[in-house]
Amino acid sequence: MGNILDKVNSVEDLRKLNNYEQEALAGDIRKFIINNVSKTGGHLAPSLGTVELTLALHSVFNTPKDKIIWDVGHQTYTHKILTGRKDKFNTLRTLKGISGFPKSCESEFDAFDTGHSSTSISVALGMARSRDILKRRNNVVAVIGDGALTGGMALEALNDAGASHTKLIVVLNDNEMSISKNVGGLSRFLSILRTKKLYTKSNLTVKAFTRKIPYIGKPIIKLVDKTKHSIKQLIIPNMYFENIGFTYLGPIDGHNLADLKSILRISKRINGPVLVHCLTKKGKGYSLAEKNPDKFHGVSPFNVETGELLKESSKDYSKVFGDKLVELAKKDKKIVAITAAMADGTGLKNFSREFPQRFFDVGIAEQHAITMAAGMAKVGMKPVVSLYSSFLQRAYDQMLHDVCIGNLPVTVCIDRAGIVGSDGETHQGIFDLSFLSHMPNLNIMAPKDYNELENMLEFAVNSNLPMAIRYPRGACKNNILCKEIELGKAEILKDGIDLTIVAIGKMVQTAVEIADRLDMNIEVINARFLKPLDKETILKSVNKTKKVVTIEDNILKGGLASAVREILPSDVIFQCFGYPDKFIEHGNTEEIEKLYGLDVEKLCKIVYNIK
Repeated sequence: MGNILDKVNSVEDLRKLNNYEQEALAGDIRKFIINNVSKTGGHLAPSLGTVELTLALHSVFNTPKDKIIWDVGHQTYTHKILTGRKDKFNTLRTLKGISGFPKSCESEFDAFDTGHSSTSISVALGMARSRDILKRRNNVVAVIGDGALTGGMALEALNDAGASHTKLIVVLNDNEMSISKNVGGLSRFLSILRTKKLYTKSNLTVKAFTRKIPYIGKPIIKLVDKTKHSIKQLIIPNMYFENIGFTYLGPIDGHNLADLKSILRISKRINGPVLVHCLTKKGKGYSLAEKNPDKFHGVSPFNVETGELLKESSKDYSKVFGDKLVELAKKDKKIVAITAAMADGTGLKNFSREFPQRFFDVGIAEQHAITMAAGMAKVGMKPVVSLYSSFLQRAYDQMLHDVCIGNLPVTVCIDRAGIVGSDGETHQGIFDLSFLSHMPNLNIMAPKDYNELENMLEFAVNSNLPMAIRYPRGACKNNILCKEIELGKAEILKDGIDLTIVAIGKMVQTAVEIADRLDMNIEVINARFLKPLDKETILKSVNKTKKVVTIEDNILKGGLASAVREILPSDVIFQCFGYPDKFIEHGNTEEIEKLYGLDVEKLCKIVYNIK
């Protein structure tokens, strides 16, 4: 049959194909995705798991008039290929290339910009209610994974949608995974539903047969429908979705195109909220990803034959954090570790094996993770919560209200701080210093290297104070001799009289490199703490040099630059370097730093010319 993908450049081309041709197309798309993502990196396993589902959605629904809202959006590679971006797919997640997530500016088929989980049902309900007010007739579909369904916002939206009687279709993509394997009561509930495939299939078959019986067929169906709730309660225990107001269809094989299209057509005919439950396999079609879906959830460039990463680092900040926490927990039984579906990514896998009774993966529920930690701290435990910077944003209120007001000794370890690169706007960790710095009682640290991360972690868990430690993704260049950590005390790494550079976190190494390169007598201060800021050390240096530069991998507003500017005398020359007050696009870290003037070469030129 040849490569059908060569002939498919739009959803109109897709809709001309029969089921047999679409099944062949699914195979072509999988090969295409694997080949391209092996070069660019990306969310491989999620997108491989939704190929048939995406084909079915675009076949049955009249997109882009009908709206498809993808939760998170890391499963949308097939969607992008079908909606005019096939020829640009080799630029995926690269600077100025196409995004790894839905972006309205890329295509009218991307109905809403996404990147974080558990948002799709809220967005879709908003669009559906607006459609009704405006008297339009389009369909609105939310596609959400079972991992994202554990997020509180998704459950809030389900509750509202179920009571709304609004025509809305929620497609539950159930692959038993988020980033790590799903946990919790809702996951167990879905496991029960997965075993009940017979119910929906037999129910639809019987209805179709009965409806054809002359005179009595339709009355029989009405009679059966009156008692369907009781029958379902017998066949499928705890029918949560039906109980809150949804018509539940499924479970159905999410890789069977004919069945998918049939059940989606049925969902279109129902007036009111519908939930279509699809069972898919994360990594489908690539055996290495099927066996290791967590490894291939988000992956760097890799060898297709072996699955090995092309640039695999044996050591990074996440691993250093995880190993150090295990070491500390062996000595202190009060230390517990908490994460929100990020055990692998945050380096806590070994901790979970060593101390299963003291490890808690709460699923995609950052708010709950923080407040649970506050409860543990209140009764004498030493909780360490590890989250990605961009996901910590979701627990702002819990940090402020539940940790800081009570001045509770919770240590929050913020992974992926600063620029994370190819995931783009929704994942860049450039806001944490700013939104945390205004929280009373919270102490904020950032290490310059691995050694300092280890020392800061040990200091934090023994401080009996609310602590935040933020560190970047990946490896550090080198380790610098580290002095003992003292609360609110900076560290002078180089003495000088010509100019002061105050830097924090990974940018300290950039500051040292600038001082080493320039023929100037530069004093380099590792701030260590954004809060409390070591005003005494900084002012002593600035009064000597009369010129000061700050460097940070955070937005300038509310971060290190803002904190230092507040304490400076009026006669001091001041320049600050960080990220502007905007969302930073995707591209690798080095490219982004160069684009925004945070590379060593650019900074050297500017610093040398400060007068």
